[in-house]
Amino acid sequence: MIGLIQRVSEASVAVDGNIVGQIGRGLLVLVGVEKNDDEATAKRLLERILTYRVFPDAEGKMNLSLVDIGGELLLVPQFTLAADTHKGTRPSFSSAAPPEQGKALFEHFVNEARQSHPAVATGVFGADMKVGLINDGPVTFWLQVGK
Repeated sequence: MIGLIQRVSEASVAVDGNIVGQIGRGLLVLVGVEKNDDEATAKRLLERILTYRVFPDAEGKMNLSLVDIGGELLLVPQFTLAADTHKGTRPSFSSAAPPEQGKALFEHFVNEARQSHPAVATGVFGADMKVGLINDGPVTFWLQVGK
């Protein structure tokens, strides 16, 4: 499972011109599900996202996590993160989870996040979304967990 995390001052996601998820200071996470991912993989990725130290402490060092600062979380499903781009000029999606599996695992991931963290917003699985953000830093990290 893949999480592309971005430290943001604010972020939002819209579907058909309507905002469906919006946060202030926190993390925007683009979430990709791969074929071999399961609930244990999702749990591990969520643990890493919530505790990954990407926010500055009093000395300006990245020592604080989303939990530490009481930040917000915006989870956006993104199928294309699972693309294989190693060769050619067109991505292959052979490692991506099929839509039914991807949707089920993303929904599980969101439910777990909402049980673990007080401020969680989401995009819509399978929708054509418009994501807006102010990346703070910029700070962006690729987190990937697997079996």
